[in-house]
Amino acid sequence: MADVGELLRPLVPQVLGTLVRRYGQFEACEDAVQEALVAAVEQWSAGEVPDNPRAWLLTVATRRLTDLWRSESARRRREETVAVQDVALTAVVPGPEDEQVPEQDDTLTLLFLCCHPAVTPSSQVALTLRAVGGLTTAEIARAFLVPEGTMARRITRAKESVAAAGSAFTPPSAEDWPARLQVVLHVLYLIFNEGYTATSGEELHRAELSEEAIRLTRAVHGLLPDDGEVAGLLALMLLTDARRPARTGPDGALTPLAEQDRRQWTVPLIVEGLELVNRVLGQGPVGPYQVQAAIAALHDQAAGTDSTDWAQILELYGLLEQLAPGPVTTLNRAIAVAMVHGPEKALALLATLEDDARLKQGHRLDAVRAHLLELAGDPAGAHEHYLRAAKRTSSMPERRYLQAKAAKFLPRGK
Repeated sequence: MADVGELLRPLVPQVLGTLVRRYGQFEACEDAVQEALVAAVEQWSAGEVPDNPRAWLLTVATRRLTDLWRSESARRRREETVAVQDVALTAVVPGPEDEQVPEQDDTLTLLFLCCHPAVTPSSQVALTLRAVGGLTTAEIARAFLVPEGTMARRITRAKESVAAAGSAFTPPSAEDWPARLQVVLHVLYLIFNEGYTATSGEELHRAELSEEAIRLTRAVHGLLPDDGEVAGLLALMLLTDARRPARTGPDGALTPLAEQDRRQWTVPLIVEGLELVNRVLGQGPVGPYQVQAAIAALHDQAAGTDSTDWAQILELYGLLEQLAPGPVTTLNRAIAVAMVHGPEKALALLATLEDDARLKQGHRLDAVRAHLLELAGDPAGAHEHYLRAAKRTSSMPERRYLQAKAAKFLPRGK
């Protein structure tokens, strides 16, 4: 069953994309693909895998779509429309003896459709995972720790937004391309981050999400091999995910970068990521994903924290703040400032974020301040802010780690 699932997942966007390009009606096409997937699991799990799985899925899904339209047309007494659709569908439905599929890969266009500006960011993620990633609604709901009904409504609203916007299944215009591609990359980035460090729950990682983000980014890179930001995002994911085996101990406890056993890092991912970084940097306009990939490369190439080129990392964070300013970038730059110029200057930089509303509800600002206070030799301050950070995170591994750090600086008499 697991092997069948792995075979089916990359085929989903290809088949769905072909159907939507031919007929429009995103939701009806997706329903037809889901029915075809159910049929595939039932037959293929019994060892009846066809020679051309993609063509088989397209054939079955198209027939399901035909049945759906015939049923709806009969119910609405639209016999003339049925006749027209029957002719059109008969012309494109391959028979068992001639299951040929066009070579065109619609994955990227489908991604653009799911990442339509009319759809909210959270729904863009959900719709991408459902339509392009091939995850079920239940799988997506579990990943984001919401009830399946809630996630189903979110996906339905996303589809309705796409339909209401009157979107055609075509690539964006030349003028819209850069902005829409950035939305696609941002959605993939969000999916990867949620998989690499889950925002809530008992597990630090949701490997299925980070792996799916890498798979989809590989697909985009395959379609746009000369785009530096696509390559940069893929490199960033690979270089970051390479550290995953060392991020938790045997008991699942979080292990920070400075304490990780780097021998556990996944070397092939590092090699591939470094090759991408070396190929794209300096070959065109530099974007934020390329800069983040370069920072990740410096971490992965170092033998340890002390031998890391923090001066270059600090310089790169300065560039990143110019390209994509934001509080998270400033938080990360503060750590590099501490390593190069000392914790006091880093704390002064952190003070500029005090009134940033985007950090008010999260734990990151307190966690970084606690770390800097620890470096500055202020145990009471470190204790206070580690505890505050622990209370503000919904990730149980992060909470336990922060609580353990706070306990190390417990005031005397407590």
